[in-house]
Amino acid sequence: MSKSQTQQRNWFARHKVLTAAGAIVVVVAIGAAMGGGGEDAKTPEAKSSAPAASGSKDSGATGSKAPEKPKAVTIDGDGDFEVGSDVKPGLYRSTGNKDAECYWERAKDASGEVDSILANDNVTGTAYVEIKASDKLFTSTSCGTWEAVDPKAAGTPSGTTVKGSAGTLKVGVDIAPGTYKSTGNKDAECYWERSKDASHGVDSILANDNVTGTAVVKITAKDAYFKTAGCADWTKTG
Repeated sequence: MSKSQTQQRNWFARHKVLTAAGAIVVVVAIGAAMGGGGEDAKTPEAKSSAPAASGSKDSGATGSKAPEKPKAVTIDGDGDFEVGSDVKPGLYRSTGNKDAECYWERAKDASGEVDSILANDNVTGTAYVEIKASDKLFTSTSCGTWEAVDPKAAGTPSGTTVKGSAGTLKVGVDIAPGTYKSTGNKDAECYWERSKDASHGVDSILANDNVTGTAVVKITAKDAYFKTAGCADWTKTG
């Protein structure tokens, strides 16, 4: 891992900040509970309506009707959501968040204490969060709608420029592997991170840095996510 996870910097809602080795980190994790610990997340299944019968003698239908498109599984609104009853475990995405006003939190209980926080973040742009079956509570404040996504989804990202405050991007879906450069960053406000999953535990971080000046990052096909916050735009150079 390049640099230490403790180089991260962020401001958490409600002043919920924990430290690792005496420095502020962008995620809050308890011990080694994160980074793949706990039950495996299961992707929520969207509920769908059964297709209407077409020309069936038993139903007496005289015409055909196209099957309705399954509705997306979403988390709407602000508040606390109990995992298992209010929200199903799985991978969720929220887009279009502005000025780090979106705050989310995964917690191991409903005590509301700092020690109950498994991971959290203030988000600008896009956020991905993996809610685990072992989580007890998911909190969302001022975020856009969270929509369940297929963790195995793949795509063909196009373009050679990535916005410096794009948030968290899924490698192979939102951003292509390669070498990227960001120039003109000031006062170490640019933060980037390569991670192996969306649990946001300290152990999920593969590499990260706070940058002044020019940053060069190689995103590999084995990386799961790339996070960029407060950076100048990234240009793919290789």
